[in-house]
Amino acid sequence: MTRIADQLAAGPTYSFEFFPPKSDAEQTVLSRTLRDLEPLEPSFVSVTYRGGRESRQRTFDLVTGMLHTTSLNPMAHLICVAHSRLELADILVAYRKAGVENLMALGGDPPAEPDAGPGELAHALELVELARAVGGFSIGVAAHPAGHPSSLDMRSDRDYLAEKLRMADFGVTQFFYEVAEYERLMSDLAARNVSTPMLPGILPVTSLASVPRMATMGAPVPDWAVARLEAASATGGDEAARREGVEIFTELSQQLLDAGAPGLHFYTLNRSKATREIYTALGLAPELSVAG
Repeated sequence: MTRIADQLAAGPTYSFEFFPPKSDAEQTVLSRTLRDLEPLEPSFVSVTYRGGRESRQRTFDLVTGMLHTTSLNPMAHLICVAHSRLELADILVAYRKAGVENLMALGGDPPAEPDAGPGELAHALELVELARAVGGFSIGVAAHPAGHPSSLDMRSDRDYLAEKLRMADFGVTQFFYEVAEYERLMSDLAARNVSTPMLPGILPVTSLASVPRMATMGAPVPDWAVARLEAASATGGDEAARREGVEIFTELSQQLLDAGAPGLHFYTLNRSKATREIYTALGLAPELSVAG
């Protein structure tokens, strides 16, 4: 069973997300992370896509490499920006020919290349429709508990998300910090008669140095979590703060499962330690070494 829609129909899924390496050093780190996480037997893993020809090929190579050389079940990310409809169709057909069954359909950030152009498809919904036309994919879409940064207001954000989810098989949220954010999102979708499974995204914050970065990524760390990290750091240094971060996100993960979330999706940033520790603390895997 490799289609994510089928896995979700059978029970909770637990998944990890990676980004394609840009250098030999990043490749070494990712290879070690994959070796560490593969024994946890995740339901699936996802590979991000930044746009541009080089990133497109790196994502394709990593996804197809996982499919044919590991036991991992990969999901490819694909974005609308900087691509024509024909280019996107060609990419989708190439994935299906390679045996890839799972796709995350995204609008994508504006292209960094000044001559790249915005792309022929304006919204992720159009990419979902194109993937349906190609056929054979289990399709996911993104959700933002606090609303997409480009949304005019929360009502229009939720209306558009509901429209996407009616076409897709599942959703995955941007990371967040409190179970109430997920519950509000699900309540808003239920009010729109949408029951498509929604996987909460988990990005452990395990150092005070990473707190400012979270704000630039659109999800500022709440004061109560910063206070817990600061208190731990004051008494035990960086390692104590790291352990406190793991504890905070273990608590959040358990609260989400208790609230009925259909699984968890971990943003690993190509590192394995915090994810393995949370996974083990939740009882989702046998106790494993967490060195490295």
